Amino acid sequence: MLNSRITRLAGTAFALLALSACAGAKYRPVADTPVRIGPAYTVRGTTYVPAAAPAYEAIGYASWYGSESGNRTANGEQFRPGWITAAHTTLPLPTYVEVTALDTGRRIIVRVNDRGPFARGRVIDLSRGAAEELGMKAQGHAAVRVRRVEPSEKDRERLRKGKPAASLELVPERELQRLRAQLPAQGR
Repeated sequence: MLNSRITRLAGTAFALLALSACAGAKYRPVADTPVRIGPAYTVRGTTYVPAAAPAYEAIGYASWYGSESGNRTANGEQFRPGWITAAHTTLPLPTYVEVTALDTGRRIIVRVNDRGPFARGRVIDLSRGAAEELGMKAQGHAAVRVRRVEPSEKDRERLRKGKPAASLELVPERELQRLRAQLPAQGR
């Protein structure tokens, strides 16, 4: 009887400790589920309506951010500036996108886990790590094509751990010229 009472008390104490550890957790674990679309929201007078957008593709400008280290992303994860992540105004969180630098043809896969950018003409805000990987950190912004992709589970796993996905081939110059012709005149 005494043994069962001690066992029950120990189990209860363990459960309380586990629950208190969960209550103190500040960030959501990095995971691909659940995918969150979220409600419409307004920033500086502009309303954004998140949507599934399985065929999303846009041409515009990318910027990068990195001083927010330690902050919570829109999907609850800890922002880590060196990871290959990004912010987008309407794509589900998380989503994977291929970002192509239109000046060099360099392409990377990025995990979108935050909201932004909220500047006219900007289609994506890259983490410092993603900007470095794309080769645009020094200039601060770059003309890009962003399109939604479904990477391999191996690439997803690497990105969930903050590492770059497998390298992609450069986009040929002829295709880059076609894409540059679609670039909006304003927005830098």
